[in-house]
Amino acid sequence: MSGGSRSVGEQPGAEKPGVEKHVLEVRDVSKSVNGPEGRLDILSNVAMQVSAGESFAIVGASGSGKTTLLGLLAGLDTPTSGSIHLDGHALEQLDEEARADLRRRLVGFVFQSFHLLPALTAEQNVMLPLELEGHADARERARAALDAVELGSRRKHYPAQLSGGEQQRVAIARAFVHGPRVLFADEPTGNLDRRTGRHVCDLLFALNRDHHTTLILVTHDMQLAERCMRRVELQEGRLESLT
Repeated sequence: MSGGSRSVGEQPGAEKPGVEKHVLEVRDVSKSVNGPEGRLDILSNVAMQVSAGESFAIVGASGSGKTTLLGLLAGLDTPTSGSIHLDGHALEQLDEEARADLRRRLVGFVFQSFHLLPALTAEQNVMLPLELEGHADARERARAALDAVELGSRRKHYPAQLSGGEQQRVAIARAFVHGPRVLFADEPTGNLDRRTGRHVCDLLFALNRDHHTTLILVTHDMQLAERCMRRVELQEGRLESLT
């Protein structure tokens, strides 16, 4: 956004306890792909800012570009035009290896499908990102993370021995175990019943509050979105503010 204009989704007067600088800045981002019928515009001139410690929801109908935008914000893909700054790093100026390193250091992910490795226990699944980074205290930190999501007693269980809600809580523990600056959540309650989904949401917002981790989530659930400090809606690839 130029001049003194407000980025999409910014609500004047909204309470933002503990918010610091912008951890994410998106400037006129567009994304297009070439298909059988020619060029397809998925996102058009998206601009937004998210401050450290905020909770931020992106909503929209199926096919509106929500997951594409989330992938761009996390550096999993690159925009056709525009720029994305994550914690001050211009993602489009980094090669794939550098973006992967940035994600390892700064980012956590929670997906609708839990993406747990079936041959590993809950504890081993949570340990994995720490072991890949060479942390000697991986087991101790994994156990603390599982205790935080109330699954310490289930740490030796394999994913097939856990309920859907328990698997999602393991995925949350894995996402938070290395202390990310930003947590991206893509439909985190999509495969859960309402009661379990509410418990998982409570957990996400508690971790956001207690650890000052920026929470950016994609959801079709307006009740979940309304719990966030700010909300935007994607409509045919364009971002609109929600009040």
